[in-house]
Amino acid sequence: MSVAGAVALTPLIRIPSAISAPVEVELAPVTQPTTSVTNPQLIYTFTEHSGTIKSLVFTPDSRILISGGYDNEGIIRLWDTTTGKRFGIIRKAHKTAVESIVISPDGQTLASGSNDNTINLWNLKNNKFTRSFVEHTSNVLSLAVTPNGKILVSGASDGIRMWDLLQQRPLATLARFDNLINTVAISPDGQTLASGDNIGVIKLWDLSSGKLIRTISRAHSNTITKVDFTPDGKTLVSASRDRTIKLWNPSTGRLVSTLSGHNNWVNAIAINPNGQTLASAGKDGIKLWNLTTGELITTFYGHSDWVSSIAFSPDGTKLASGGFDTRVNVWLVSP
Repeated sequence: MSVAGAVALTPLIRIPSAISAPVEVELAPVTQPTTSVTNPQLIYTFTEHSGTIKSLVFTPDSRILISGGYDNEGIIRLWDTTTGKRFGIIRKAHKTAVESIVISPDGQTLASGSNDNTINLWNLKNNKFTRSFVEHTSNVLSLAVTPNGKILVSGASDGIRMWDLLQQRPLATLARFDNLINTVAISPDGQTLASGDNIGVIKLWDLSSGKLIRTISRAHSNTITKVDFTPDGKTLVSASRDRTIKLWNPSTGRLVSTLSGHNNWVNAIAINPNGQTLASAGKDGIKLWNLTTGELITTFYGHSDWVSSIAFSPDGTKLASGGFDTRVNVWLVSP
């Protein structure tokens, strides 16, 4: 990637009065916010993207929401969820879709993966592009970082790779072309990597040795769209185009329960940091589930098309959703 003349990153410490492009932000009026998890309240809608929202992530302080666009947009936008204003923009982050974004635990490094086959690293402290990883030969669809911030893992159409995030160099290749990886997640203790592929297979890997621990060969009957660990690391949650969400014991590989309720593909899931609430998204809106009982808490709508991406804030008070309708919504979900 040529950096010169290719990256325009507005300063993250300034609300964008210096940004020349008009900012189109719809603010949902909030008089007395309802903070019950059973009644999520829409507080902001951001309408600046021109394509499907493929990726969402909050900064560790829960203040800034970062969103990545689809198609040929290749733009990353930063939103201040306390003011409802755009906080910054990376105009040419990638040549095509920003499929996945992740932030290091210290909040200083943003990694973005794209179907232009690259992973780009951005220094959020001084607002500069730092480098590209170009070893993948196909779409980079998912990123995850270890809790200590040392290792970045990427899942792509050509397998899984590991990267030294501190020294910004390649580390290892875990899987190659026989694994079309759609999603990766790292356990809270940083020891285990989970991956989900296009034929419904979940694999668990030892991150320290790079060895395959376990294969769940028929986890789903269709593409796995997302995997994630609960905060205590005792449950692995998977979502699929087979319309189901499944909870697994990662130590044994055994199925704990199946959540059924979506009428079409489950595009995304997110787990509240409290470990008690799961959010899932698809064509039929956003659903909240009780992870302990498997009970469907509520279904709510705020998009005119499929919901493609969701993310909880680290403090658990907000849920962000992005859709095929190009909108990014921010919901208040708990005190």
